[in-house]
Amino acid sequence: MTTPLKKSPPIELTPWQFEIGGVVLGTGTRIPIGDIEGLGSPATRPQDVDNPTGDGTYPGQDFYGPRTIRIEAGIKTPGDPVAAADLLARLELAVDDPAARIRPDGRAVLRGRWPGHRTRRLYGRLRRVEATSTANAINGWIPLDIEFAGLDPRWYDDELSHLTLGLDQAAEHQHDDRTVDEVLCEPAGCDRASPDDRPGWITNRGNVASWPSIRVHGPVSNPRIWNTVTGRALELDLSLRAGEWVEMETRPRTRWALRNGVTNVANDLTPASRLDLFSIPRGRSEIGWSAEDPTGTCRLDVSWRSAYTAL
Repeated sequence: MTTPLKKSPPIELTPWQFEIGGVVLGTGTRIPIGDIEGLGSPATRPQDVDNPTGDGTYPGQDFYGPRTIRIEAGIKTPGDPVAAADLLARLELAVDDPAARIRPDGRAVLRGRWPGHRTRRLYGRLRRVEATSTANAINGWIPLDIEFAGLDPRWYDDELSHLTLGLDQAAEHQHDDRTVDEVLCEPAGCDRASPDDRPGWITNRGNVASWPSIRVHGPVSNPRIWNTVTGRALELDLSLRAGEWVEMETRPRTRWALRNGVTNVANDLTPASRLDLFSIPRGRSEIGWSAEDPTGTCRLDVSWRSAYTAL
């Protein structure tokens, strides 16, 4: 029997450090950073339309394009050109990773940490690692030009948040016009509410909405999941046996619903069930769900990362 390989824990970063493909750059490393471009607002894709009969244009929607991060850095291993070449090779291997480069859903990860913040990550493609000069490579110095295209312009919490709910823990109320705090607290009694009383509470610590991954484990029929703040719901018209599951992914560019990781069950979602609208708002909200399960053993798993506009 083969023992599955355990993933190594992510590399711990300190302020002013970045990590690509297992290589750490920045303060206190052998690859100091000189300058970084692209940490401001991502480029926009304006959908303006020219006025066909006069001056000016009609404003359309402004969508974000990729967030392009340019890093000017240098490998610095004084007197050790072999170590410098090895670091360059590791960065080149990160560019060559087939899982991120060839597959349409492949994504590379750029991790970074800003002073006063926890480590955050950007998803996209590592497009360029160029040694701009080798004149001093013999002395262990290789200047670098690195380009990372953040195809999703949001930064995400490096730590994955997770919620597991059985049917007996599900919220009994559905969405109304009040917030979660108003539903759970009387005006003078908010201090009495606790997560132990509401196990479906979830928190997005970021400043923009995030996108959850959802898995329903059988035995179960007709599961329905909702967020009490947004009022959005996902409802599946199907049944799962014990040991079966359905996983729903809501992230942009990767939205799908699969049974047991293989069979597409998106057509079993009711017309009002919109994966592209089922986001987790910033702050605190609550996940509830209902289903049919006479055994009481089914469960719901929800995973998400807090989302931010900046590093």
